[in-house]
Amino acid sequence: MSLESLGWGPAFTHAFASLVSQFPHPLVPGRVVRQQRGLLTVQTASRAVLARTAGRLLHQAPGAQALPTIGDWVALQLPDGEGEALLHAVLPRTSVLARREAGSERDGQLIAANLDVVFLAAGLDGNFNPRRIERALSLAWSSGASPVVLLTKADLQPGAASLVAEVEALAPGVPVLALSARTGEGVESVSAHLPAGKTGALLGSSGVGKSTLVNRLLGDSRLVTQAVREEDDKGRHTTTHRELFVLPGGGLLIDGPGMRELGLLGGEDEGIEQTFSDILELAEGCRFSDCQHQGEPGCAVRAAVASGALPEARLASYERLRREQAFQARKASVTPERENRRHERARTTMAWDALRSKRRRD
Repeated sequence: MSLESLGWGPAFTHAFASLVSQFPHPLVPGRVVRQQRGLLTVQTASRAVLARTAGRLLHQAPGAQALPTIGDWVALQLPDGEGEALLHAVLPRTSVLARREAGSERDGQLIAANLDVVFLAAGLDGNFNPRRIERALSLAWSSGASPVVLLTKADLQPGAASLVAEVEALAPGVPVLALSARTGEGVESVSAHLPAGKTGALLGSSGVGKSTLVNRLLGDSRLVTQAVREEDDKGRHTTTHRELFVLPGGGLLIDGPGMRELGLLGGEDEGIEQTFSDILELAEGCRFSDCQHQGEPGCAVRAAVASGALPEARLASYERLRREQAFQARKASVTPERENRRHERARTTMAWDALRSKRRRD
C-alpha cells in the first residue's frame, strides 16, 4: 500500500524530512490506522506494524493531545524482526477532532487527526435532536475539517424531507444527506464526499447505524452491529476501538465507538461562530457593538426572535454553547503542577497498555 493512497502529501514529506535528522537511527513514516486505548497499529509503505510510543515522546509531549491518535502520521523505528515498532514522533497535523470528556478535568479527548471531512450521523428513528446537531457542528468546524450531516435510518421516517430542510436551515452551506444504510438508499452520496486519498471520520451516538453504514460502504459485513432498544432508541457500543478503513473508491474513513457526550473545549470560538453565522450576521445590526442580546435597546438579534425570523431555541443553543466554551477556557488556565499531573496520568495509561500488550504476546 502506498503512502499516497493513505493521504500522504508534500506537506508531510517536508515535515518528515526535517524530523529524521533529529534522530540517530533510521525512521520511516506511517499512519496510525487502528487504536485501542494506547495500542496502535501503524501502516507504513511496506507493512502494518504494532507500535508503542517511545518513552522520550511520552515524557516530553506537552500534553495528552500531543500524543499519537488514529489518523496521525508518525515517525517509526521498525523492529529487526516481527516485534513492535517504536513510535518516536507525531508529524504536524492538518486538523484534529477532539472533545471534552463528561465529568473530566483532563485534556480533551482526541478523536481523530488529519481529517478532510467529519460526517455527523444523526438517526431519524425517533431520537432526532437539532440542538445536538448544532453542538456536533461546532465541534466539527473547530477541528479544521468540513462537516457533512448524515441523517440515517431515513427508511423509518416518512417525513425525512422536512427534517432535511430543518437541518439545512440550521447548518447553512453544510451538505445534509438523508440515507438508509439498511436499504442502501442515499449511501452513494456519502462516498461522493470522500474521494481517493481524502480522510473522513464518522461521529455519532450509539444506535445511529454507523457500523451498518461502514459495512455498506465497504461492501461487506466487517463490523458487528446490534439492534437498538425500541423503548429509548439507544444502542450499545458494538465498536470498541477506532479504525481507519480504505473504501473501494480510495477514500479513507475512520470509525470508532459511539459518543453520547460531545463536550466543547475552551479556546477559539471559530466552530461556534461558523455554526451560528446567521446569528452573528444579525448581531451586526445591533445598536451596540458589545450587545449581549439580553434585552439591550436596539438588539437586532432579539428583534429577529420577536418577529419569528430566528427561533428562540436556536439563540438559546448558541448562548449555551458560548457559556460552556468560556467556562472550559477558564478551567484550562491551570497551574503547571496540575498540568503535570494530567500529563503523568496520560503517560501512565499508555505505558500500562503497552505492558499489557507485551504480556499477552509473551
